[in-house]
Amino acid sequence: MITRRFRGAIETTMVISFFALCFCFGFSAQAEDPPTKTSADSHFAREAASGGMTEVKLGQLAQSNGSSSAVKDFGKRMETDHSKANDELKSVAEREHLQLPSEANNADQAAYDRLSKLQGTAFDKAYARAMVRDHEKDVAAFEKEASSGTNQQIKDFAQRTLPTLKEHLKQAKEMEKTVMAG
Repeated sequence: MITRRFRGAIETTMVISFFALCFCFGFSAQAEDPPTKTSADSHFAREAASGGMTEVKLGQLAQSNGSSSAVKDFGKRMETDHSKANDELKSVAEREHLQLPSEANNADQAAYDRLSKLQGTAFDKAYARAMVRDHEKDVAAFEKEASSGTNQQIKDFAQRTLPTLKEHLKQAKEMEKTVMAG
């Protein structure tokens, strides 16, 4: 009887000590902190979706408002490649139960609105500058997700898309040189 009572007291003390340690060190019942990690991946996915939609719209705009064949051709490539990437991202988001935006964020919409008011060579120059800046930013964001993302599906998407974005950046710089020289 003493042994049973003594064993019960030890077990109770151990359980209390365990929970006290967990509380002191900030541990929860979960081993990781999924909302923080997931939210970083979700944020990346939302930004990529918004940017991708904007790239498609800007690509279409380049084909109608641009005067240079370099701009029109680049715009067509943006429409094609980013439509494909957008579809792939939507598929990943559905599998991962992530909600993507259905329209561009305010910054992306503002960029579209600004460029939509331009025509001809003024459009060409502004579009080329915007595409270089945007693709520099995109490459950095996709590299970060590809190397440190925690959601494997989103991380894989970033790794698969990164080579195309790097090629877009290279082409955007070439387009910018062409339209600034002309």
